[in-house]
Amino acid sequence: MIRAAPSTLAIIAVLVILAFAPLYLGSYPLTLLGRVLALSIAAIGVSVVWGRTGILSLGQGLFFGLGGYALAMHLKLAATPKGELPDFMLYNGVEKLPWFWAPFASAPFALLMVVVLPTAVAGLVAWLMFRRRITGVYVSIITQALLLAFVTWLNGSQGLTSGTNGITDYQTFLGIDLRGAGVAHGLYWVTLLLVTLALAGTALLLRTPFGDVLTAIRDNENRTRFLGFNPAAFKIAAFMLGGLLAGVSGALYTLHLGTISPAMIGVAFSIELVVWVALGGRASLFGAAAGLVIGQLAKDRISSAAPDAWLYIMGALFVLVVLVMPQGVAGLLSGRRRAAPASAPRPPVTREVSDAV
Repeated sequence: MIRAAPSTLAIIAVLVILAFAPLYLGSYPLTLLGRVLALSIAAIGVSVVWGRTGILSLGQGLFFGLGGYALAMHLKLAATPKGELPDFMLYNGVEKLPWFWAPFASAPFALLMVVVLPTAVAGLVAWLMFRRRITGVYVSIITQALLLAFVTWLNGSQGLTSGTNGITDYQTFLGIDLRGAGVAHGLYWVTLLLVTLALAGTALLLRTPFGDVLTAIRDNENRTRFLGFNPAAFKIAAFMLGGLLAGVSGALYTLHLGTISPAMIGVAFSIELVVWVALGGRASLFGAAAGLVIGQLAKDRISSAAPDAWLYIMGALFVLVVLVMPQGVAGLLSGRRRAAPASAPRPPVTREVSDAV
């Protein structure tokens, strides 16, 4: 446990520094940091699905978008005068509020759908794939195809979803003016709290036998099946957890950005999400979240300084990770810690706990 203390203290130190960020950061840097912290929750889900279970999904943008649109629909209805239709529906000749929009006038229902809708869709997709023992690159192709279908529908449904323009122009949430003084600080702290809960809750879950079975499935699915476990059930559960975290991430990101559109959730977003998780360390929850935060902050700076070179830099980073650091920065640091001399052997259980975090 003493060997695990430095990494735990480092995580606590980072969280404390982030908690006091509103005191030393300006308006734009704080808003940017809040956005990338919201995205880091989706990265934690990718770490569970890909890093722990071995399922490479290239369609996490689907679940991210479901959570974002579920909340945006409520925000748009709240900003629309009672009895009237959202402005984009009027522009496209819609005469009656679509049936699936009506329940989102309720804030509790919308918040429930932020969690339930992405989780349920992820469960359905996973059940259809894993009950037929679809694995490997086929999972990546199917999830990417489903995301493309979802984005195509959003783009083509101008009167129902505002199409390529996305849902925007809302000002309040639960009666709070999103543009009011101090709201940005409050939203930042709520986001940081949810990131902390996602990290801690997921780490605790992966310390249980459930996490051990996921690791066994990743390393040798057939052997796990021969031992009497049903890999499909565990993979479905992991996929649903990844969908839930992506949905919450999408809703938070929508609040921070003030809009949600198909361009924000496409294939490029999902691939970029995987790249940052790989850079930080897909097998480490904290590494995956940190990789996304650092990568997104670097993207903002580099894309502003050299817009034409950013994509090449991102591609070079991905190639570098694959060739030099297949386990990411977290895996590299973990390997160095294990290689360091120890005064006493560390129990196996403690090692697994440290790796999970």
